[in-house]
Amino acid sequence: MSRRITKVAVLGSGVMGSGIACHFANIGLEVLMLDIVPRDLKDEEKDNKVARNRIVNQALKSAIKSKPAPLYDKAFASRITTGNFEDDFEKIGDCDWIIEVVIERLDIKKQIFEKVDQYRKEGTLVTSNTSGIPIHLMLDGRSEDFQKHFCGTHFFNPPRYLRLFEVIPTEKTAPEVIDFFMHYGDVYLGKKTVLAKDTPAFIGNRVGVYAMAKIFNMTTDLGLRIEEVDRLTGPAIGRPKTGTFRLGDLVGHDTSAKVIMGIKENCPDDEQRDNFQIPKHLQFLLDNKFYGNKSGQGFYKKTDERDEKGKRIIKALNLETLEYEPSQKPDLPSLKTAKQIDDLSKRVSALFDADDKGGKLIRHSLAGLFAYVSNRIPEIADALYSIDDAMRAGYAWEMGPFEYWDAIGIQKGIEVAEADGLTVADWVKEMIAAGNETFYKREGGDLKYYDIPSKSYKTVPGTEEFIILDNQRDKAPVFKNTEVILHDIGDGVLNLEFTSMHNTIGEGVVRGINEAIQIAEEGDWKGMVIGNNDTNFSVGANLMIIAQFAYQQEFDELSMAVSALQQTSMRLRYSAVPIVAATQGYVFGGGIELSMHCDAVAASAESYIGLVEAGVGILPGGGGTKEFAVRASEEFFEGDVMIPTLIEKFKTIAMASVGTSAHEAFNLGYLQKHRDFVVMNKDRAIAEAKKKVLELADDYVQPLPKEVTVLGRTGLAALYVAGNELRLGNYASEHDIKIAKKIAYVLCGGDLTGVQKVSENYLLDVEREAFLSLCGEQKTLERIQHMLQYNKPLRN
Repeated sequence: MSRRITKVAVLGSGVMGSGIACHFANIGLEVLMLDIVPRDLKDEEKDNKVARNRIVNQALKSAIKSKPAPLYDKAFASRITTGNFEDDFEKIGDCDWIIEVVIERLDIKKQIFEKVDQYRKEGTLVTSNTSGIPIHLMLDGRSEDFQKHFCGTHFFNPPRYLRLFEVIPTEKTAPEVIDFFMHYGDVYLGKKTVLAKDTPAFIGNRVGVYAMAKIFNMTTDLGLRIEEVDRLTGPAIGRPKTGTFRLGDLVGHDTSAKVIMGIKENCPDDEQRDNFQIPKHLQFLLDNKFYGNKSGQGFYKKTDERDEKGKRIIKALNLETLEYEPSQKPDLPSLKTAKQIDDLSKRVSALFDADDKGGKLIRHSLAGLFAYVSNRIPEIADALYSIDDAMRAGYAWEMGPFEYWDAIGIQKGIEVAEADGLTVADWVKEMIAAGNETFYKREGGDLKYYDIPSKSYKTVPGTEEFIILDNQRDKAPVFKNTEVILHDIGDGVLNLEFTSMHNTIGEGVVRGINEAIQIAEEGDWKGMVIGNNDTNFSVGANLMIIAQFAYQQEFDELSMAVSALQQTSMRLRYSAVPIVAATQGYVFGGGIELSMHCDAVAASAESYIGLVEAGVGILPGGGGTKEFAVRASEEFFEGDVMIPTLIEKFKTIAMASVGTSAHEAFNLGYLQKHRDFVVMNKDRAIAEAKKKVLELADDYVQPLPKEVTVLGRTGLAALYVAGNELRLGNYASEHDIKIAKKIAYVLCGGDLTGVQKVSENYLLDVEREAFLSLCGEQKTLERIQHMLQYNKPLRN
């Protein structure tokens, strides 16, 4: 369907409405957000536009101030225009997509849609963000054109960060409208777009609330504490740190209870509907209006008391006594076993098999989940991957239900479920009987799923356009060592994947980059991507190695290690083939230093980019400080006073500034508009980087060494003043200023008498010397030790 969206109307400015409006602004759309006129207007305010728009304007203001930030860049708020339903409704006639996000009452939604039908232009898309009201009930009385262009589009909260986008058509929705939203959600909104059916709670919440309700009920049966359950159902099984009870506190128990009871009432044929009930501990919270984080307490309660280490004491609800007690650290054998296993599939399997009560919780809750999702096809979705996609994207699970089942073993899952008196759908048993042992398999670089109607494996739709490195594992790599794998990703392009812990940059990665470049240059390759599909691109250099050398004062070895990283950055800069980085998540320290030396960066929108070295008492020593001097030099122009540009670069490094989106990273100078670009969907980053390599390869010319204009003592004087201002403003400690002066020294090319041109290698020498001198400082060693021990920066 050929359609261009340039302007969107968001009807409703609550938490979800404002968040959705901000995300539309994030992708460059013009947004009109409307809400009701305040009911309490005084007579003199009734003709006052500002007063009449008070609700919508306050909502937008609150959203912009909220954390985590809903906008990639606060400047994008200028793309949002506000108004009210009485004065501005006709303006929706200029919009290409109108999304309703008002209160969850069908009568009010129908009133809104009656007005929408009156003012929209023919062919305009109309959707509802409802999370529970049947979509088809909103069509009553609407025009034929409205019905053809109407469906549900359900964002998860917060809209910027949670990747699930459920598309819920009705029988009247035109097929091309469905296709449009499935594509638009993926490519432009950056979402995992899932086709859902018009059933209660759709896919994500139907399964997610079942999983929560099941565990709520099992906890007291097994005599577990909520802290134990949250540890068991958090990262131990590849789910967020909130686990189950903290998740309830986050969502709000009034909301959770409403959805639980809504599913029970509206799904009379659900074979596990008895799990959708309010246990006594949840009823206790509801009766006392202890709704969770929004009311100050729920299953957990923050207090003003402090422990012996000065940390705030958090109390946990005892589900038996319904009294709050000091939170206890879980001490279950199953958790101790799980802690020793890095591989998620193996860890889940070990927990499933554990004999203690923690193992019982995992075993019986997952068995219930397996039976439940098997019976939801074709009720809520036609394909099993849709359920897995929804749970990974909407609830941030690392594995969907069918992926968990594959990890456990399908037959074992069936046996435990049936022993618990649960019914597993016949199609699963038929699949096993036919000799198919898994729901998913990888073949020829494709991820395939078991398709129930055809009783065969098919490629997961849409993934053909992605490059998922796990799908390449059955092919022999071009090269590998203990910390990198070099893949052939087709069309003469290589992809270098980091495989070290957290993708840290150590000796193996440095050696691997150099080897990969040599292979690319000497073979018949067009270029290379540096990228991975992990949560984070790279957290930076391996701090443990730096610490070991620094503690033992082995400065010659440390100098060699730093020089090796610097020269690797330069190898990227001056390779004979184009090299493009594909980033997502944390792109810290050495990760961005290497990326800045590539020909381009395909940065996922949710890339958090920064030279954070000052936080551990050092400066960027892998070419990062040098590169900021280079970029400052490139921005100077004839007649330029130059100092403001230099101060801007200096403050970014000295304050360890992090861009909390790719767009912010452009503002901070980590990314550059003439070479780098943003990819909305992180699953597409490597594929987009590959396209860039092929584009550059056509007429690629190996770059020539650069001369860099530095300001010497003139610049140093200005930067020292800027550093002193940071100290006076209490933005920096004494040691921060010492680090800042070293950064200034590198940016200015050292103690030169005036403006000069120097080589990049000269600046690298100055950078390395400054780095090593800071590693000899006691306060730097304290910062490094604190970071390694607590994973938090120390300001000393």
